[in-house]
Amino acid sequence: MKLKTKLLIGLGFLFVLTVIVGGMGAYYLLKLAHDSQAVIKDNYKSVTYTKEMIAALEDMGIFQTAKFNNARKDIGENIFKSPQFRRLRTTFEENLAFQKQNITEEGEAELTQQLEHNYHEYIKLLQKAAIENNYTSEYYLENIYPLYDQINSQVFGILDANMQAIIRKNERLQTTAHNVTNYLIVIGLVCAIVSFVFILNFPNYLLKPIQALTQGIMEISNQNYKQQLDFQSNDEFGELAISFNNMANKLNEYENSRLAKLLFEKKRNEAIINTMQDGMIGLDENKVILFANPTATRLLCLQEDELVGKYAPDVATYNDLLRHLIQVLMTDKVPDNEHKIKVFTENQEQHFTKEILDISRENGSPIGKVIILKNVTNFYQEAEAKSNFMAAISHELKTPISSINMSIKLLENKRVGTLNKEQKELISLMKDDSQRLLKITSELLDLAKLESGNIQMIYQDIAPQQIIDLAKEALQVQAEQKHLHFEVKIEDSVPLVYADLDKSIWIMRNLLSNAVRYAPENSSIIIAAHTQENNVAFSVQDFGKGIESKYKEKVFERFFQIPDEEGKNGGTGLGLAIVKEFAQLQGGNVSLESEIGQGSIFTFTLACAT
Repeated sequence: MKLKTKLLIGLGFLFVLTVIVGGMGAYYLLKLAHDSQAVIKDNYKSVTYTKEMIAALEDMGIFQTAKFNNARKDIGENIFKSPQFRRLRTTFEENLAFQKQNITEEGEAELTQQLEHNYHEYIKLLQKAAIENNYTSEYYLENIYPLYDQINSQVFGILDANMQAIIRKNERLQTTAHNVTNYLIVIGLVCAIVSFVFILNFPNYLLKPIQALTQGIMEISNQNYKQQLDFQSNDEFGELAISFNNMANKLNEYENSRLAKLLFEKKRNEAIINTMQDGMIGLDENKVILFANPTATRLLCLQEDELVGKYAPDVATYNDLLRHLIQVLMTDKVPDNEHKIKVFTENQEQHFTKEILDISRENGSPIGKVIILKNVTNFYQEAEAKSNFMAAISHELKTPISSINMSIKLLENKRVGTLNKEQKELISLMKDDSQRLLKITSELLDLAKLESGNIQMIYQDIAPQQIIDLAKEALQVQAEQKHLHFEVKIEDSVPLVYADLDKSIWIMRNLLSNAVRYAPENSSIIIAAHTQENNVAFSVQDFGKGIESKYKEKVFERFFQIPDEEGKNGGTGLGLAIVKEFAQLQGGNVSLESEIGQGSIFTFTLACAT
């Protein structure tokens, strides 16, 4: 017998028991509901109708008593013309009509007929009194009141008959409910006992081969590939035992043929990783550390057994370097200087670059990541030496260049002597070249300071107007030579900025210098400042020839120069690079907007003062 058939038989048996219990419960519940509904339909409605008639009859009695005793002068001569009496009469007659349609108890029909007859007689007597205008007490006591009292007794008789019926039917319902409860308890106990016995025995019948299979799988997981199953059955478990035995045999063959080669390859890969000078840390897709070579453990100051097999974020809680290495994996946010890491180890400062490699299966699904730390200390030291050399050379060149400028100024002084035209041209050329050399050396010196990190920043609260005025003043003479006009637009209530005054003026002066250089004569240069979120944005706009879109991403790179119309370059290509460095050093940024023939807008931001 197939396993599916066995399960169907067992579950079918439980299903039949459930249907029996549920069916019995549903049958008796429906029976109780039907009996309860009959009570409501048969008697409760009659009780409601009679109560409404009693209330209306009481008010009519009060009304007629007051009329016949002359206590109500507002009623007039005819009692039937009173709106209140007509409303009470309508209520009584409507409920009487309803009662006639709901005769359910023995004797109730006769009472209802008598009530209807007496009521009509009662109305006729009132009408006669109204026609004859006879509202005397004698007429009331002899004719109307006895009939009124009889009507009242008949209404109460109908009410009492229905109330007694409700009591009797409620007792029957309680008896039925008690019997139903006993029946269901007996049936439920019988079914529960049968189900309990079935549940205790049937799972064992099914679980015995599953337990044997579980034990066999555990043996396979412990590399005991000689494990075999022996199920004496023709169901699915028998087929499973055959498949399991075939699998164990295949695994045993595979183990004997591939194990040595796999172990050799594994050891060779581990040897390669361990001998590499670069630090390597392997993580699986759940961020559990799989391996860490000696270089990585040395940098982390941890032993291999403190890393391998551990959840990386747990280790990172007490290891700053590992926390920095896996930060991008945990937050998907690349921090500043993400790929540059400085570590102090072996009594010296070493520099590393970080690279994270994604490892995937052939179908593209990820299986882990490898973090590689490459030692670039030598390159960093070479770059530092180059920066120091550039700084020293730039510093040494500034003194003789300044002396040359002083000598040129002395030669231009008429007290030294009068120069002819050719001498003046030579002096002018020498002056331009010396200014150009002085600018180049100043930019190289600033760049060297930035690279070395020795540049000093003095932060203070500064008014944007002050930065613009000081930078504009330095370029005023050059602007007047080209007949240029500075147009300043500062937003109302623009806040102070928290920045270095000298560096901020240098940025603005450099941007203004470029604008003066490229703006056409007799044009304007717009200098603006406005609030941008938590920053103040400064912009310099000229109306020159503009910058091609292919150069927009490169203008802030070091040593890059935009070729002029003849394909030549001007300057060193360091000015905008230093502008970007100074802006970023103060927590801001630089951007460019430009169109050919429309000019350019350079914008830099500085943080607002708190």
